[in-house]
Amino acid sequence: LISGHSQAHDRLEELLATFFLSNIPSARALYFSSGYMANLGVLTALAGTSSGDISFFSDQLNHASLIDGIRLTREPFQIYNHADIADLSLKLSSCQSGTKVVVTDGVFSMDGDIAPVAALAQIAQRRSAWLLVDDAHGLGVLGEQGGGALELAGLSAQQVPLLVGTLGKAFGCSGAFVAG
Repeated sequence: LISGHSQAHDRLEELLATFFLSNIPSARALYFSSGYMANLGVLTALAGTSSGDISFFSDQLNHASLIDGIRLTREPFQIYNHADIADLSLKLSSCQSGTKVVVTDGVFSMDGDIAPVAALAQIAQRRSAWLLVDDAHGLGVLGEQGGGALELAGLSAQQVPLLVGTLGKAFGCSGAFVAG
């Protein structure tokens, strides 16, 4: 916020993309000052590139920053019952938008349960939707390498094209990132 974007930020973005999306050569990460700003940034960017033909699907227990980001887009959105794949599937199948984005926390901050990310990835693929996972509370904690809920579920970046993470929790520094 104060010093702008430097070569150190560029290097950090390269390292984050390599660590979290090592199997995709074209993967990139973008550093933000906070998780809240990362969520607002990625959601509004998605809406800004969709020509108004986008709908969001949000887990009912998502973090406030995801909810605020979705509302800020002013695009249509539906809230599906917490971790309810059947409810999400029904909502996705009735949606006529060209671009559909399923949005979930990886680990829900208020009760600590882990999202069914493998099932979410499957239903997103079947319904031609993107999956965005904010794994602020899973990164550095879950998985053998600290890769979070996605590593724990054995998911690749192809299955989850958008990952949001914070550095201020398990990593003990400040900032956040969007990788995809």
